[in-house]
Amino acid sequence: MFRNLRFVYVTTTSKEEARKIGRVIVEEKLAACANIIDGMESIYQWKGEIETASECVLIFKTTYSNVSRLSERVKALHSYEVPCIISINLAEQEGNEDYLEWIIQSARRPISADSDFSPDDR
Repeated sequence: MFRNLRFVYVTTTSKEEARKIGRVIVEEKLAACANIIDGMESIYQWKGEIETASECVLIFKTTYSNVSRLSERVKALHSYEVPCIISINLAEQEGNEDYLEWIIQSARRPISADSDFSPDDR
């Protein structure tokens, strides 16, 4: 069965920031789950300089129709000027069928007249 699911990869300044953002996104049903991986070291260019920073990885499991709203919400909550928010298509969705269905059910917001729920999420 085809499911239009996504991992959304986000980096944060700290575990505390990742928890704050993760909790809001899951509470608002923009994702079924948020995983936090602490202790990542990043090396990157910013405003012409090479920077090094400790960061935390935040991974959301969600549906395609939630990615845009999730991204906007993360930007509103995030401390970075330009936060890393990358949606990764789960093209080969093999695995625990019950878990994949749980993602869809848990990340489904109530459908209203202004909803952009896509039947492609199924």
